[in-house]
Parts: sequence; C-alpha cells; structure tokens
Amino acid sequence: MVSLVFSKVKTLRTGDSMPVLGFGLYKIPNGIKAEKVVREALEVGYRLFDTAAFYGNEQSLGKAIRKSGIPREEFFITTKLHPFRLLSIERAFFQSLKKLGTDYVDLYLIHWPFMRTKTVWNIFERIQKKGYAKAIGVSNFSVHDIESLVENHGSVPAVNQVEFHPFLYRKALLAYCQSKGIVLEAHTPLTHGKRIADPRVASIAKRYEKTPAQILLRWGIQHGAVCLPKTTSKERMKENITIFDFSLVDDDMERLDSLNENDHIAGISRVMGDRAI
Repeated sequence: MVSLVFSKVKTLRTGDSMPVLGFGLYKIPNGIKAEKVVREALEVGYRLFDTAAFYGNEQSLGKAIRKSGIPREEFFITTKLHPFRLLSIERAFFQSLKKLGTDYVDLYLIHWPFMRTKTVWNIFERIQKKGYAKAIGVSNFSVHDIESLVENHGSVPAVNQVEFHPFLYRKALLAYCQSKGIVLEAHTPLTHGKRIADPRVASIAKRYEKTPAQILLRWGIQHGAVCLPKTTSKERMKENITIFDFSLVDDDMERLDSLNENDHIAGISRVMGDRAI
C-alpha cells in the first residue's frame, strides 16, 4: 500500500513526484539507533528520507529500507555530496549508492555551494543522464548561487534545500525558486525545537486544536515547500505527519509570515547567512 504522505506530492521539473513531507536524518547516529528510527518512521507512513554522506548514516537508512520489504518505487531517497569530496565526486557518489544499497537515488544534492560548482554540476548531470540519480539539485544555495550556476551552465536544479520556517521566512528566495520551477525544500522546519514554544505560534495552534509543530509544518507546505522534520520519537513522528486534515486561513498565514526575524538556526545556515537572497 502506498503511504498517504506519498500521495501528497510536488512534481519536479524532471516529471518525478516528490512527497511534500519527508523525514530528515541529520545527527542521527549510524547503527541500531538510526535503523530503529527509520523503521518507526516507515511504520508511521514516511517515504521520503533525506540523508547525506556528511551525516554518516546512509548505511543504516539503506539497511532499514531493505528490511522493510516495501518496494523501492514507493520511496524517495535523497543524499548529498560530501563537502570535502570535490576532487572525487563520482567515487563519492557511488560510495553513497553502495552504502544505501540501491541502484539509484531519487535526488542527489550539492550539499553546500562551492567555488567549483560548475565542474561539480557537470558531473552531477553525467550521473543523472546515466540513470543513477533521477533528479539533481542543490542545498543551502542563495539566489546569487543559483543564478551563477544557471549562468555558467544553463541548466536549472530541480530542488534547493534550505533552512525555512516562519522565523526565517525567505520570501525572496522562495519566489525566485518558484519562478524558475525549483522546488524549495525546507530543512530545520521546526527550528530544532528552539522556537517551537513561541506564544504567537501556540495561540494559532490552540485555535486549530493542533500542536505548534503541526502549525509550522503546515505553514511551510502551504507556501509550496517540501518539509523535512526530524525526530527520534515515534509519537512526534505521528504528530508531524498529521497535517493534511486542516489548512491555515490567509490571516493566520500572514501572522506567521510576520514572525520573520532572519533567525538562522541551523549551523550551516548561520555561517552562510543571507548572502544575496
């Protein structure tokens, strides 16, 4: 049976379908812990899983998926090029593929913008043309970074994964991505829990009889983003996935929009800031 979440999708520029809600694996240690978390996420209904070579848990994700017995075509698997493997990109990619234990990934991302982005992108396109990655994209790229990529190369990434939540409402970046047919994917949509108790979010949540986390995720999805919450709690997994039975009215979307403080919470996001977005 196809997961309910997998039925709620965005269509990428490649024509492939990407679930609008996924599961992030950042900082979940490889081994028994990560396998357990993935197994529980699968039981709850998640099918989009986001990992990276940098996270070190590709092997556990692949193992848990294989053990599940769920057909590969029901999954959307994303991984990312290790930031320190720029001189051996294809080798790094196939190491990731081997750890995941799959013949292809649904999405392969440049984890951070680099000086050698044009060269990296050439290799990414080659990987895609050979069928090893259905779609290719970028992560933590600003408008300027994407424009430089397009100007120097001509092709447009399918996805840009960045930190995105009401306290970092990157309105210009979102509008730019949407104008270019790039899906904006939100990492850190729940602010790593640091802003989850904000009373303004809580008051909106109370009116809808939902949790603040559900409100933050619903806000992102209604803005057209794909959201990647992360948790090791099965109860939180269930909570985060229960966001398709309500919608935020325009007034509440505007109230949440107004919370923007350019608050970069994720480490890489803080380092890069708002460079020309």
